[in-house]
Amino acid sequence: MTPREVLQRVKRLEIRTRRLVDESLAGSYHSVFRGRGMEFSEVREYEPGDDVRAIDWNVSARMGHPFIKKFTEERELTVLLVVDASGSERFGTAQATKLQLAAEISALLAFSAIRNNDRVGLIKFTDEVELFLPPRKGREHALRVLREVLAFEPQRDGTDIKSAIDFVQRVISKRAVVFLLSDFLDDGYERSLRVASRKHDVVAISIHDRREHELPPVGLISVVDPETGERGVLDAGSARVRRAWSEWGRKHREELRERMRRNGVELLELDASEPYERPLVKFFHERARRVAAAGG
Repeated sequence: MTPREVLQRVKRLEIRTRRLVDESLAGSYHSVFRGRGMEFSEVREYEPGDDVRAIDWNVSARMGHPFIKKFTEERELTVLLVVDASGSERFGTAQATKLQLAAEISALLAFSAIRNNDRVGLIKFTDEVELFLPPRKGREHALRVLREVLAFEPQRDGTDIKSAIDFVQRVISKRAVVFLLSDFLDDGYERSLRVASRKHDVVAISIHDRREHELPPVGLISVVDPETGERGVLDAGSARVRRAWSEWGRKHREELRERMRRNGVELLELDASEPYERPLVKFFHERARRVAAAGG
């Protein structure tokens, strides 16, 4: 993709995603992903009735009389997009590849964050972290995030979700909203996911393609594993083969749902062969209702 093509696509995506943000997501994003913590603001002199637990003993010792720490509600968020760029993400049989859908979802989330004056950052990973843009504010930074989502060319094909999650833990010290976009065709990341979800608000967005779990009855099909290069032939004309293929897809989706539930991570499942707007908006609205019912 040439720089001109990237710029044109960025502009189209910005227009498309801005409309969806304005019309459907702005209120839900604000309800679901607002900061709820407290951050240090300043110190002031102690006054009778102040909570003694807020005394700043270091400042008090230097000044010779008590000072307390003042805190303000932390409203701004850090939003981190962790995007799988492995070989399997380049698969697609209908409207878009899985990676193209991940780019659109990333654009929506980035512009939602910027609209709410939040910081947004990006990690692109394969079997190692290949790109990291630290979270920052502003439309120009959001556009840079989007350009990298669209134009970045990964150097490797494998998948290592664990290494990506561990990287997040190392580079993001404060609580963040972490959107993990992947097809989750990987194992061995559950412990890292569990640890990360205790510190961060992790939302898993699983992107798949219907043909990954449904074969058309068309006879022999040549297949290639995009991450290993291994080749093979499937007899899609066989009902037994089609059933086995569908069963594998069903089992993978059920195991993924259980894995996320077990580790306290909300899961949104999207099909790259279908429009994503309705399930995305539904997910945000339902989560907003759950948060409101739980008292925010």
